[in-house]
Amino acid sequence: MLDPKRLKDLKLILFDVDGTLVTDNNVIPNETIELVGKLQELGVRFTFATGRLHSAIIDHAETLHIKTPLISLDGSMIKSHPNGEVIFESFLKKKHVLKAIKQSEIHVLYMALCLGDAIYYTEHQEPITKMLEKYGAKFMETDTYTELADKTLEAVIVGDYRDSMREVRKMFTFPHSWGLDISYYKSSKHKDMYYLEIRKGGCSKGTGLKRLTKHLGIKISQTAVIGDWFNDRSLFQTKAVKVAVNNAVAEIKSMADMVTKKDNNEAGPAEFLEMVYKAKKG
Repeated sequence: MLDPKRLKDLKLILFDVDGTLVTDNNVIPNETIELVGKLQELGVRFTFATGRLHSAIIDHAETLHIKTPLISLDGSMIKSHPNGEVIFESFLKKKHVLKAIKQSEIHVLYMALCLGDAIYYTEHQEPITKMLEKYGAKFMETDTYTELADKTLEAVIVGDYRDSMREVRKMFTFPHSWGLDISYYKSSKHKDMYYLEIRKGGCSKGTGLKRLTKHLGIKISQTAVIGDWFNDRSLFQTKAVKVAVNNAVAEIKSMADMVTKKDNNEAGPAEFLEMVYKAKKG
């Protein structure tokens, strides 16, 4: 049972988006919308931490009337809305992007580059636009990746051959590469598809939360995080109140202070928001 005193002290609540805040149809349930509004009237702030691009979460921020800066691309960017002020952004080194391009070519894998405004792909990499699990992203075709190598926040490599993907993953871990954070996982939506996301070191949802709370002057112990997937692990390693929705993977559930009875399609986060509202009012 969560301590009502701690819930009453919460100043910031952070949502993962896909699989947590929104339904499988990318809709925020009305119950969640209503409770967010009630808590905002009591002074609670809200934000997102997501693997999506910033541009792909603006609509949801407007639905919830969120003015707090948003964490996107798993911590590679923190940007406010609607004024567009960049609080933090972390570009990959050009050599690492060029290495990713080379490795994807050697192993015949799909690849795309995530910049602040869109996800870029070359003509022969067009199928990757249907493979990436970054809802609402704007895709743009480019003649070459090379000219974008010094502007990249995240490089994504995708393939359905596990051995090849593992070989590429090795090339971006110690001792082959320094100063990187990588996420390697199997798709939850595309059968037998594997993903390798490459970011500059020090970028994760967890580090994004730490940077944001410092910017806002809030203690992490005064925040709550709600998530479901492996890339939420770094959030669940902080001192925030940790909430897993019912559809979360087992690892996230095991790290949580609370697991909701409902899943993302049933407004699972609203269970926790109701508890916070009662604690604030009580």
